[in-house]
Amino acid sequence: MFEQLGLIGCGLMGGSFALALRRAGLVKRVVGYSKSPSTTERARQLGVIDVEAPSALLAVSGADIVLLAVPVSATESTLKAIRHLVRPDMLLMDVGSTKRDVVDAARRVLRDQVGTFVPCHPITGKENAGVEHAASDLYTDRQVIITPIERTLVAQLKRAEQVWQAIGSRVLKMSPDAHDAAYAAVSHLPHVLAYGLVTSIHEQPQGQEFLSLAGPGFRDFTRIAASDPAVWRDILLANRTELLAQSRQFRDALARFEKLIEEGNAHELEGLIRAASEIRARWRMGQRLED
Repeated sequence: MFEQLGLIGCGLMGGSFALALRRAGLVKRVVGYSKSPSTTERARQLGVIDVEAPSALLAVSGADIVLLAVPVSATESTLKAIRHLVRPDMLLMDVGSTKRDVVDAARRVLRDQVGTFVPCHPITGKENAGVEHAASDLYTDRQVIITPIERTLVAQLKRAEQVWQAIGSRVLKMSPDAHDAAYAAVSHLPHVLAYGLVTSIHEQPQGQEFLSLAGPGFRDFTRIAASDPAVWRDILLANRTELLAQSRQFRDALARFEKLIEEGNAHELEGLIRAASEIRARWRMGQRLED
């Protein structure tokens, strides 16, 4: 049981974490801060937080667990705002979608206290952001990647694992670099592809007509293009090195398909399609087994 959660960022992710802790009976009091006062006020009205803090520092004051639910580009400035109240016995976590930049910011800002910080990335979310969409079950049966560094305190790492498991999440540990390489491939590049496809169709003379004819396949493929623009701008820039490497890999694969189509090589084209289909089927089967 925690006495007080200091919540910095009272949107979908932060609000859902607060609600999940409440549902599990893990926290007595939630003090929240958001850059927008109207967001913090709305979080209080909805019962997500108990007290509105006028600053990030005051949200942390008296807290024994702190969650940073801010854009990854705001991590360093947020840590600077609270560092004077970070204590060795405090559990400090984030929910950022990139980890190398977050860890580097924590090293620069927290210095000797960096061991209390446990970097986390919950693999969940919704198309609609905002505290109005926060849900106590957002993290239930979802994977949470924890990326400790060599200075992460063992006690804090264990507490972080226990907290996420207590609200129903499945915890996996990996290094920040391995995390960013993997999610450049399976999350960040797919977003770029969805944004790119919608843009490429819209910019054609008959783009609106084409879009009006799109069906479920297009809807499913481009669903993530509805994601928050500012959040994804920051993610794509923060992980640019790994993302660009994956983009080049994708272009190579696309070129192989284009060549076979141009040549009319039905046999080899079917082979590539079949291989991709089988890979996807095996992956989906693994997902079902985990579920």
